[in-house]
Amino acid sequence: MAKILIAEDDSSMRHFLRMALERAGHEIETCPDGMEALQTLETGQEFDLLLADIVMPGMDGIELSQKATVLRPNLKVMFITGFAAVAMGQRNPEHEKAHVLSKPFHLKDLVDQVESLLAA
Repeated sequence: MAKILIAEDDSSMRHFLRMALERAGHEIETCPDGMEALQTLETGQEFDLLLADIVMPGMDGIELSQKATVLRPNLKVMFITGFAAVAMGQRNPEHEKAHVLSKPFHLKDLVDQVESLLAA
């Protein structure tokens, strides 16, 4: 079981992600935006994985991941996005190998990719 922080601005998607990953046995905390997710990380809570939407108001997932990995260098990061992940490489070269799951996706794909990343 891993502890996962989800940053997703769409409430129905956030709920879907939480339910899917809880059913897979993970402990989940959710945040509606990047700012709140960063504040959660700043409290000192330990997480194994940050699952972040790339496009969010305020602080997007890429900026969040940059700040989060400064606070927690061993934190694994996975992005979810509704658009081509090419923009990631342009904005954040060190995350070129980051795991990206494109919307829409199946529940099994989400769980499989999370499990694979956590096992790496």
